[in-house]
Amino acid sequence: MAFGAPSEIGPIREILLKHPREAWHDQENVRRQWQALGYSEEPDLAKACEEYDAFAGILGRFVSEVQKLPADPGTGLDSLYVRDAMCVAPRGIVLCRMGKALRAGEPGAAGEFCAKRGWPVAGRIREPGTLEGGDVVWLDARTAAVGHGYRTNSEGIRQYRELVAADGCEVIEVPLPHWDGPGDVLHLMSMLSPVDEGKLLVYSRLLPVPFRKRLLESGFTLLEVPDEEYATMATNVLAVAPGKCVTLAGNPRTVEVLTEAGIEVWTYEGDEISRKGAGGPTCLTRPLVRST
Repeated sequence: MAFGAPSEIGPIREILLKHPREAWHDQENVRRQWQALGYSEEPDLAKACEEYDAFAGILGRFVSEVQKLPADPGTGLDSLYVRDAMCVAPRGIVLCRMGKALRAGEPGAAGEFCAKRGWPVAGRIREPGTLEGGDVVWLDARTAAVGHGYRTNSEGIRQYRELVAADGCEVIEVPLPHWDGPGDVLHLMSMLSPVDEGKLLVYSRLLPVPFRKRLLESGFTLLEVPDEEYATMATNVLAVAPGKCVTLAGNPRTVEVLTEAGIEVWTYEGDEISRKGAGGPTCLTRPLVRST
């Protein structure tokens, strides 16, 4: 695996996924966990598998190398959302440390998989730091924005900044709002997704003013998610290549915003795998290597 300049929009060459069968095991296990993990309803495993297979089929049109995380007894339902346990840096993978206590076993399971595959691990976030992958967004090859909220703390950001500084990379710390409180899932990628060269899909009402001004001053075009679609994860969009994105079905006005900006959009049905657990297409995937 050859790492290089990190990107959120380059064509994905290799990606990491975890199927609901491996993350959830069986319906009884789902029944035991879903409420404690904050799901809105009990997901149906059989339907989730159907949705996931269709979602993976879309990704298969663009990605040649798909790696699959195996089942692990130390992880729970949320391990379906593979982005959060690790992030990328120029020299390899960074293993995170989860801000959600019930997900504490996920980085260790991811690290064991990396070791078996011989993938380079550039570092790991250590206590008292916390960092979740959904808070890390590479704006360009040398600039990462990292959300500081209930899942990622200042010490985790400091450690990540130190890991990438040797490669001349800058980390912008972005304060996140309280919104619905510490029990809710609010990552930086809940309000911002790169979709094309110089284009970001955003929900500006949640962006800090200095950060939003910096994005505009850096030349980014901000494509705005309508108010009525923010709650249905319209801002959570996965770029599989520049100007080619996958998004959760049910947000037609956001799809219109994207297509008018020249973005090609593929949608998937995700009531079980996305809506109930509040994890969209970026959460379900960990792109490992992208072409630049």
